[in-house]
Parts: sequence; C-alpha cells; structure tokens
Amino acid sequence: MRRARLGIVLLPLLTACGTSALEGEPAPGSGSGRPYEEGRSVRARAAMTAVHFPFDVQVSPVSGSAGWDSERLWSEHIDWEPVVAADPSSERVYQAVTRYGVPACEGCADPAVVVRRSDDGGATWGPDVYVDLSSGTQGDAQVRVAENGAVFVAYLHDWRPGVAVVRSTDGGRTWSSPAYPAFDLDWSDRPILFVSPDGRDVYVAFNARRSLIAASHDGGVTFLPPVRTDHGQRYWFHSAAAVAPDGTLYVGATDFRSDYSGASHISVLRSRDRGASWRATRVDTSAEAPGCEWAKGCYFGYLGPSVALAVDAAGTVMVVYHASETAGAAQQLWFRTSTNGRKWSRAQRLSVAASGVNNAFPALAAGQESGDFRVVWVDDRKAPTEAWNAWYRETSDAGKHWSRAVRLSDQGSGAPYKRARGFLFPYGDYLGLEVGSDGRNHIVWGAGESFAGQGGAWFTRSAASR
Repeated sequence: MRRARLGIVLLPLLTACGTSALEGEPAPGSGSGRPYEEGRSVRARAAMTAVHFPFDVQVSPVSGSAGWDSERLWSEHIDWEPVVAADPSSERVYQAVTRYGVPACEGCADPAVVVRRSDDGGATWGPDVYVDLSSGTQGDAQVRVAENGAVFVAYLHDWRPGVAVVRSTDGGRTWSSPAYPAFDLDWSDRPILFVSPDGRDVYVAFNARRSLIAASHDGGVTFLPPVRTDHGQRYWFHSAAAVAPDGTLYVGATDFRSDYSGASHISVLRSRDRGASWRATRVDTSAEAPGCEWAKGCYFGYLGPSVALAVDAAGTVMVVYHASETAGAAQQLWFRTSTNGRKWSRAQRLSVAASGVNNAFPALAAGQESGDFRVVWVDDRKAPTEAWNAWYRETSDAGKHWSRAVRLSDQGSGAPYKRARGFLFPYGDYLGLEVGSDGRNHIVWGAGESFAGQGGAWFTRSAASR
C-alpha cells in the first residue's frame, strides 16, 4: 500500500550497488520515508477494526455487464488491496490479499498475506493459503506466475526486514522460506514484483527513502544488493513493472515530496542488462493531489498519481496514469505509448471529461496480440466522493481506438458500503488485472466504507476471447 501503512486489527491502536541516470523533462503542457523519522510523517497507520458484517453475495458466476460475470466478494473478512495473476501455460489463476483479524495460528502474522487458486479460469476457487506463518505484520502483496507454473509472491514483513519474496512450485500449496531483498536496510515499503518468462530472473522494485530495485537470477532464492535508481531526496513509489519480449525491463513509478505537497512526477525506469543498471525517463508531471478528508482515515496524498504499465507482443510500452494540471483538482486518467521507453507519444485522456470526477489506481495488462491493451481503474463519476466503481476499457491498436467503458462493480448490495450507484470508497490504492492464457480478463479490487474500513475484495472475469 503506497503512502500509508497497515493498521492493527481488533483494537484501534497505532503501531508503530549499480548505476542510474535521469533523462527527459516534463512533457510540454502537462499538467516515503520511515515513519516518525526526522520529522517526516510519511506513513500513517490506519486503525482498522475487524468487525464482520452480514453480506449477501453471489457465490457463482452470473451475468453482469455483457461478456462479464457479475462481481463477487472473496470473503466476509476484512481483505485489503487484492491482486491477481494468471498462469500463462494453463487455466490456473491466483489471487492474493492482505487479510485482517484472521491469523493462521496463535502468534502468526496479523494482518497476513493470503493466496488462493482457481483451476478453471476463475469460475471456482480453492481454499485460502497463508504464505508465511511467522509473526509480525504482512501486507502489500504482489503475485506473479512463470511459464513453468512457479508462483512468486512479494510482500512486506513488518518494516524490517521489510520486503520479502516466497515461491511455490506445487501450485501454491506450500511456500518456500522468505528471501529478503532489503534485509540490510532500516526499512522498506511497497514491493513491485516482476519475473522473467522462465522464472529464473525475479525482480523487486521498492521504496526505502530512495528508489531501489533488487534482482535475483536463481529463481528468487537469493537476491543481489539492490540498485539505487534515483537522485535527490524525493520519495519514489513504484506501481507497475513488465518484462518486454526482448528482455528489457520496465518499471512505472511516481515521485513525491515527503509531505506530498507540490508537483509529482510520473517516470518509467528501464534496464537492458538484467537489472544491473537503470535509466529513468520522466513521462509527465502532475499538480498537487486533491484531498480526501471526506473519507474517514484518509490522508493527504492518498489520491495522488499512480502509474500502470504493460508491454505488448511487439514491444510497445503503454503507461496509464492519473494526473491534473491544477493543484487540488480531481485527477483525470491519461495514457501514452513508446517503442523504446525514452520517447513517448502525447498524453491522451482515457477517463470521462467531466470536471470534479476523481480517477485513481489504474491497472494495465497486455493481451496475446500486438496492440492489445486492457485497463481497469476506479472513479466516482456516479456521485463525486461517495459512489465509486471499477471500470474497464480495451484497445486492439495500441490506443488509436478504445472500447466504451464497462462498469464492473455492478451489484448495488452485498455489503454495508455498497449502493446502487457504487461503493463508498476504494479500499486500498491499487487493484489487479491479468489476462489469462485464453484471453480472459481477471480483475480484482478493494471496496469499502472509507480508508479506515470496513471493506473487502471484489472480483470478476470476462468471457474467454479464444
């Protein structure tokens, strides 16, 4: 979770070498650190209370929007910031989430990272599995699957050792002991995980008062020392990554001042030497983020820019991000493309043009064919600040033409925070989108009453495209 740390359940208490280079400037006309350290209030732990609520949700796929299942709720528990990954060689799909209030054992982590698997393309799901039975807190889950079926999960394990990576070679039934790419650092935050097709190279980008990326070339068993990719004192938050067909690595990131005031910058980092060195290109600049004081527990900066990134079969790179030209204004959704990660097309709007509509937290995936990109995000067009929904669009020609937006959060009930027009607030500042081996979209997002909860993980899938 970017810019805020995990909360304590049950009681509303607070708890506490390589090379790089920067190139590029903000596009013409375009619009954190350890908590309590050095006077920087970069993270505020959210106090979330584990109160179960009655829910009435479809437990099997039913017709939603044309070509889509109706949305479903993962569990009755407090589930935060869900993600999804698909096995490129089978119908298997994995979901991961941070779960509050339900530890795997006495003394085990709470909150904890939970993973489950579907063997039939997301129609039905197996049992929840805890990936790490140690104590402490876990969160910020990421999941990826290699072509050989190996599954990798990155997450935070407390502030220190921080970023952890586990792997499974038996379909998620059992998991390795964690590897810690940031073990020698005082703290680390929000890992972004990406994996080579053969599963041999595993990369994790994360923030630790600077932008760092660590590489493993033995399938995630051990990691080389992380490479610093930034210059200066700004705080970088990585939010997406991909491996291109030619092996080039791309990471999407946004950098902020430590208090989130002023402009923020959207950048793409790239490496052509398996993560030994990185170059950063600034793609755009956004004015200061809008506030969100109307949502309980929300803090300034939460709705600030994040960037999604994907690479298609031809090597075309696309980024989708939210940004604004006016400080405090609701942010619009934009996209750009590049063939090399250095020169980018002009920004084009993906969201509705209406002013006052907040757009946030996009996820982007590439399909099997060149030019095939799919995007999902949340916005409050139905009623500003109080009726949020998950939306989907796709293009088959790298953004020349886009489909109409499809509303995925189609149920008007099923939880206290669900209304006919949408849910009350995004539960977490990222969501998940993955394209399965059959071309089917798998999407999962968090919905809740406010930043502080209650909330849960909702998901849907499209029809197979081949």
